[in-house]
Amino acid sequence: MNFCGIDEAGRGPLAGPLMIAGVILHKPIIGLNDSKKLSEKKRETLFDLICEHSTYHIARFSAEQIDELGISTCLATGLREIMAQLGEAEYLYDGNSTFGVSGLSTLIKADATVPEVSAASILAKVTRDREMVKLSALYPEYGFEGHKGYGSAAHIDAIRKFGHCEIHRKTFKLKVLQPSLF
Repeated sequence: MNFCGIDEAGRGPLAGPLMIAGVILHKPIIGLNDSKKLSEKKRETLFDLICEHSTYHIARFSAEQIDELGISTCLATGLREIMAQLGEAEYLYDGNSTFGVSGLSTLIKADATVPEVSAASILAKVTRDREMVKLSALYPEYGFEGHKGYGSAAHIDAIRKFGHCEIHRKTFKLKVLQPSLF
């Protein structure tokens, strides 16, 4: 039976999509690790190798979908989509929750210890980062190419100055952006 690792990128940012990747490796790939522990150059190199030597699926949810459905529903929907696309396999998802989806196991820090989950981590992150760079051309004032939509000081300053744009998650509230009661 095939073994599929699953991980996501973009769960906590203030802007941009959520990507969830599932990967079934067909041969070992040297250098896999949690995408956050790899340089951008290394992730890009591994991305191509993973695509060449695996069967994979990447589910995408826009900021609008995240606002409308909620992050947990998007995660559950993405997990089901990957399982439907990749068929019968043993599924392992990085983390500690299945979000109500049956037929998969979870393991905290699997992205750093299980090659298939590491590969999924890389596919999800590179795909999301590439999209954020493209979106930065449409919204240059926010600097998405640098912080990728996460809550950096520069991003929060840009929101204060320009307000939210179309790709911001309106339901994600930051205390630093809320009016003070005093």
